[in-house]
Amino acid sequence: MTIITVILLTALAYLLGSVPFGLLISKAKGVDIRKQGSGNIGATNVLRCLGKPLGITCFILDALKGFLPAKLFPILGLTDPTFGILFGAAAILGHNFPVFLKFKGGKGVATSAGVLLGVAPLAVAIGMLVWVVVFYTSGYVSLGSIIAALAVIATGWTASYGSVIATALTLLGGLTIYRHRTNIQRLIAGTENKFRRKSKV
Repeated sequence: MTIITVILLTALAYLLGSVPFGLLISKAKGVDIRKQGSGNIGATNVLRCLGKPLGITCFILDALKGFLPAKLFPILGLTDPTFGILFGAAAILGHNFPVFLKFKGGKGVATSAGVLLGVAPLAVAIGMLVWVVVFYTSGYVSLGSIIAALAVIATGWTASYGSVIATALTLLGGLTIYRHRTNIQRLIAGTENKFRRKSKV
């Protein structure tokens, strides 16, 4: 595979990552998700503002944006796992900084999970388990995402993935934590919003 092909696939992964599924879903319902809730286009805000079915749909679509480039693009002839990471990272950057929305995107949790599922399934399994435990014990989606990112980083260095993938997982986890920096400030200040599950009456 030529360097031109690699560049084209990287650009395609970025453009795929840039597709704002959260915004498209909300627009289909006559709502601009950027003006609702936290203003974020990700699955959490869609879940909070439009309900569980659409939130789950958004999460799956955002995850696929990362999984497809990371898992399938290398099948075209690139057996080195580094290329799966490269294409997956491009998709995450597309989600976080989408060209279609003036580079104002989401926080990349679902898309990162998709990338991890493609290149490091054990890490994503542990990360998801940690997220579920932290979320259901604390009620904070953001805290679950931050702790899950740390768990992914730790798994990368303790599992037998090798230094290349471990370094990539560290960078992806670090980016996720960085994108949650305002949430961290609110968590410290005690002003972060909890996700409130509707009681069954």
